[in-house]
Amino acid sequence: MENLQYAEELVREFLVFRGFTNTLQAFDSELSTDIGKAFQVDKIIDLIFSVYVPKFQAEKLLVVLLNFFKRCLSSSSERVFIDTLCKLEVSILRYYIVYAVQSGRKDKVVEFYGMNGDEMMQRNQDWTPWFAIPYVKNPSSDPKFRTYFSREWFDALHLSVRNFFSAIFNGTRIPALLKISSEKIAVNRLKKDIKQLNLKLSELQALLEEKEAQLSQLRSNVSSFTDANIEKAQSSLGVVYEENLRISKDTREICSSDTLQVGETELNREWAVAASVGNQVDISMSKSGYSLSSSSSPRDGGISDSSPLLDSSHDENGRESHVEELHEVKVDFQETFLGHTSPISRCHFSASGNNIASASVDGTVRIWTYDSSTSASRNATIYCGAEIMSLDWECKSDRLLLIGTADGGIKAWNVDAKRVVCDLNTTEAFPSVLDIKCSPVEPIFVSAAASRGRGSWRYTDNLGFASLTVWNMKTWKPMTVLPLGKDPPAITSLSFNHNGKILAAAATDGMIHMFDMSAGLQITGWPAHDSAISSILFGPDETSIFSLGTDGKILEWSLQNQGRVLWSRNCSRFCDPESSKHCRHEMALDANGKRLLVTSGSVRAPIYQVRGNNGLKTLAHTAAITTVDWHPTLPIFLTGSADNSVRVTSIL
Repeated sequence: MENLQYAEELVREFLVFRGFTNTLQAFDSELSTDIGKAFQVDKIIDLIFSVYVPKFQAEKLLVVLLNFFKRCLSSSSERVFIDTLCKLEVSILRYYIVYAVQSGRKDKVVEFYGMNGDEMMQRNQDWTPWFAIPYVKNPSSDPKFRTYFSREWFDALHLSVRNFFSAIFNGTRIPALLKISSEKIAVNRLKKDIKQLNLKLSELQALLEEKEAQLSQLRSNVSSFTDANIEKAQSSLGVVYEENLRISKDTREICSSDTLQVGETELNREWAVAASVGNQVDISMSKSGYSLSSSSSPRDGGISDSSPLLDSSHDENGRESHVEELHEVKVDFQETFLGHTSPISRCHFSASGNNIASASVDGTVRIWTYDSSTSASRNATIYCGAEIMSLDWECKSDRLLLIGTADGGIKAWNVDAKRVVCDLNTTEAFPSVLDIKCSPVEPIFVSAAASRGRGSWRYTDNLGFASLTVWNMKTWKPMTVLPLGKDPPAITSLSFNHNGKILAAAATDGMIHMFDMSAGLQITGWPAHDSAISSILFGPDETSIFSLGTDGKILEWSLQNQGRVLWSRNCSRFCDPESSKHCRHEMALDANGKRLLVTSGSVRAPIYQVRGNNGLKTLAHTAAITTVDWHPTLPIFLTGSADNSVRVTSIL
């Protein structure tokens, strides 16, 4: 046991402080005879094989030492330790007898049987032949005892005893007093880490201030350059004006007074118009003389890193109707999980919202919780050996997590047992498991697999053909394959309705397919996008369905009037081709179905008001936001990013 001496000093100090002198004397007396040898395995082994057995101290061996450890283990919940100790006790006592016979001290064997023979016969009938060993002429050659006189048996016994005591000392519940030193060391280590992190933070802040100063200087230089250009343009404009006046004067001498007056009026009007326009002035020469033209840069609507996010709504003809500013969301609290070492590919709340599963592109899945009041007993790290393409929790509980990989694997992880309870594989023809969805009612799930993996400039390109398989979660066997026709384009996203009777599937050819799960047949479908669909969701009232295309268009389709668009948004500027190389853009609805959160190629993600024109933006990550999800009941959302972090954000 580590820190045992430190704990003993604390006890001694406390007894002196309270004046418990008699208790202190008894404590010191017990320590001087320390039967357990401070739980040091080597000292206990030496005590058995180098002291008690060679000196024939059978009473100390049996009554003092072995019974002491039996009492220590009697309060343990591990009954197997006591059973193992009893078996080792029999072997140690037999070694004691063998050693006495080998040493020519058969009198010690007779003495041992005289003291403990009755008890040994009551506990174990296997001792009966051993009572004859003092009278056997050559017991080392007797078939019954030959094994116990061999060196191999002694070495095995020695190793077994060592392993046993090592196991119980490592597995025994550590008293709280012994944890004080460990916790003190841990606190000191954390303080040291905090100090180092503060130093690093100070360095980063200094670097940030330096970069901001450089940026400010660059802006100042740009402003000075712009002012110089404006002054130069105005100077040129003045030259033009003077030249026009000179021409007018010359013309006045030739033309009549009326004509001259008209010319001056037009020239002055021309100057007034030219002087009122923006920064850039073009001077050109025509047959009729000089003419002025100007072009002004947009003053409103420009987008930069420091400006608010802007979003466009479109009418039925696709024309931009207005540009909307997305204000930053008001945050109640935010937690950041930094347990991954590569970009995040998926993250999902469990059915209760207590646990979170997040996956990264290196094939690692982490199960964790953001709430300190929630037990961390289910926290785990799962190494899948292949890129994670899809995640989904069992809908009725938080017990099972399904993981789909790029090599055709589907793993079922039991969070209570902390192990993979089933490892499935799709057919070799469809190795990429693009999406997995569990039924909200039945113990089944559906996997959407593709015939080829990624290999193009966009995630949804080059995915090949699709296969939709329904699996039984009790037998872990495939039940049926849903019909999609001949050579169907890959299915990228799945969604069940509230009772699990209808499954929606989105394809790379822009089609939405609807299946009747009880019949296992497709009941309808329609072309929803000109591009591939990357995400699909049933609406909160089950009368509509949302689809997100790779072109950035979000459409809400009526299920009562097929083909009718109830609401739409264009978030194409968030679904840029660069981010589409690494992830499938997805969206998530909050518990009330009022807000729609979408992934983003930017460091912020948009949150749209469903059936409205308002929107918000999330707090910034340091890289693209690759996956999103909403808490099943609370106004809390997840954002996973290419910066290897996952954030839990509660909004007001």
